[in-house]
Amino acid sequence: MRRSIFACGLVLAFAGLTTAAAAAVGSGTARATAGTNPATASTTTTVAATTAAVRRPGKQAIAYWTRHIRRSRAGAQRWLAVIHGHPARTGAASRRLSARSFAARLPRLARLWRHREHAAWWRATHPPGLRGWICIHQYEGSWTDSDGPYYGGLQMDLSFQATYGGWLLRHRGTADHWSSLEQIWTAVRAWRVRGFSPWPTAQYCGMA
Repeated sequence: MRRSIFACGLVLAFAGLTTAAAAAVGSGTARATAGTNPATASTTTTVAATTAAVRRPGKQAIAYWTRHIRRSRAGAQRWLAVIHGHPARTGAASRRLSARSFAARLPRLARLWRHREHAAWWRATHPPGLRGWICIHQYEGSWTDSDGPYYGGLQMDLSFQATYGGWLLRHRGTADHWSSLEQIWTAVRAWRVRGFSPWPTAQYCGMA
């Protein structure tokens, strides 16, 4: 009887040790798992933050591209003002640049505005019939001729200037204060309406 009781005690003790060992292993695995996940999450977060930092342009790059965009845009508007006889009307393209919102597109925008500036410059410096206007100017007067009632290199009177170069007349004075290109483009606007009738000397240049 005593032997049976002793044997049962040994079996129960062994079962208890096995359960404790299993519990200890399970606890260790849980701790290891709990220790691994935060480390993995932290590493993933760090990599994501580094990637975002690499992709995000620095302040110097943003300032560089923004400066080039503004310079080219101002140049394009200046040449368009020569063509149209007044400053270009502001719109969506001339709103203040937001460096953050345009950060990814700044280099492309800079190239776009550089092309626009070049196109505006080319058009402004090549008005229709440029050689003919220069020829007429040689018969008419100096680009800075201020001896009224006709002014400038194409001899425009005040009524002519007010009609075809009103903004220039109001803000810059008479035609002798305008650039030669501004005077020519004003004449081009008149020519499209009236032909060469204001310039009898055009016949000497083969333009009438």
